[in-house]
Amino acid sequence: MDFELNDDQIAFQETAREFADRELAPNAARWDEECIFPVETLRLAGELGFCGVYCPEDVGGLGLSRLDATIIFEALAGGCTSTTAYITIHNMATWMVAAFGQDAVREAWCPQLTAGEKLASYCLTEPGAGSDAASLRTKAVRDGDGYRLTGSKVFISGAGETDLLVVMARTGREGAGGVSAFAVPADAEGITYGRKEGKMGWNSQPTRGITFEDVFVPEANRLGAEGEGFRIAMKGLDGGRLNVATCSVGTAAAALDTARRYAGERKQFGQAISEFQGVQFKLADMATELVAARQMVRLGAARLDAKHPEATTYCAMAKCLATDLGFRICNEALQVHGGYGYIREYPLERHVRDVRVHQILEGTNEIMRVIIARRLLAPGSENLLA
Repeated sequence: MDFELNDDQIAFQETAREFADRELAPNAARWDEECIFPVETLRLAGELGFCGVYCPEDVGGLGLSRLDATIIFEALAGGCTSTTAYITIHNMATWMVAAFGQDAVREAWCPQLTAGEKLASYCLTEPGAGSDAASLRTKAVRDGDGYRLTGSKVFISGAGETDLLVVMARTGREGAGGVSAFAVPADAEGITYGRKEGKMGWNSQPTRGITFEDVFVPEANRLGAEGEGFRIAMKGLDGGRLNVATCSVGTAAAALDTARRYAGERKQFGQAISEFQGVQFKLADMATELVAARQMVRLGAARLDAKHPEATTYCAMAKCLATDLGFRICNEALQVHGGYGYIREYPLERHVRDVRVHQILEGTNEIMRVIIARRLLAPGSENLLA
C-alpha cells in the first residue's frame, strides 16, 4: 500500500494547480458575483485535457484512472469550486457517451467534448424524481428509426449553454429496468429551457429546468441497449460521487490554507491568534479531517479503478465523508477569520456556499448512508470492512 503519488500524478497535479492559480482563482469571485459561465476558460481547460480526463484516448481523452482524476480535480477545485464542479459533470457525461455510445455518435461528439470545444449536461433529476431516480417519468416512445422524447428535467448544470444533453428516459416498464439513456443535441427541435435558477452557490455555472416536447432522437443516439439507462446512470454516478467529493476536498484544502495563514497574521491581545491553543486545536482538527477525507476519496477511486465488488459502497462512503467534512472545514476556516470570514473580500463565505450543495447532489448524503447501511446489513458483507 503506497500513499505517495507517482511522478506522472505529481505532474498532473502541478499542471492543474498552475491552471487553477492562473485562470480560476483570480476570476472566481467575479464569476460568482456576476453569475458568469466561463466558457472560454473551460475551452482552455480542454486544451490541457481536463475535459476528458478519464475518457479513452481514441476519442481525444487522456485515458487516465479515476484516482488520477481525483488528484487533478482536487487541484482545480482550490481555484474555483463551482467551475471545477461543472468540469467534473462534463467529464461524467462525456465518459458516458464515449463508453456507451455507438460509433457514429462517439466520432461526431467525443473529440469536441474532450477538447472542451463542445460542452455537455447530464439530465437525470426530475420534479418528481430526485432521490428516487428510478421513478423518472420522461418518456422515449419508439417512432420509426428513433424515439420521441417527452418530459421534463430540473436542476441541470449548464442547461441552456451546453451543446449535448445526456438524458435518461423511460422506454419500458416501471422501475430501473425500463430506463434508457440518450445523447441529445441541446438545440434539437422541441427542447425549451427554463429560467436560470438563483442559487446559494455554484454561481459560475447556470442551472435550469429542461422541457422536452415530442423531441425526435435517432436510434443511433441511444447509449447502450434499451433498458440499460439506469445501470449507465449509476455507473456514471459512482465516478460522479468521487468527483463531487474531490471538489469538497480541494476547496477545504484551500480554505484551511487561507485560515492557517490568517491565523499567523491576525493579532489579538498582543499576539497572533495562532498562539492560542483553541485556534491551534481547531486547525489541527481541520488538517486531520482533510487528510482523512482525501484518503477516503482516493481509496474509493482505487476501488473503482480495480472494479472491486464493493466499489459502489466505497464511492458512497467517500462522497458522504468528504462532503460532510469538506463543509465543516470550510465553515471552521470562516470561523477562524471571525467577521472578516463573512464578507466577500475573503473567499471563505464563497467556499461555504459552494460546498454546501455537495451534500445534496449526486445522491444526498442520507441516500449515501442508505446505500452503505443496506450493503453492511446484507448477507456476504463480511469483506466490506476488512
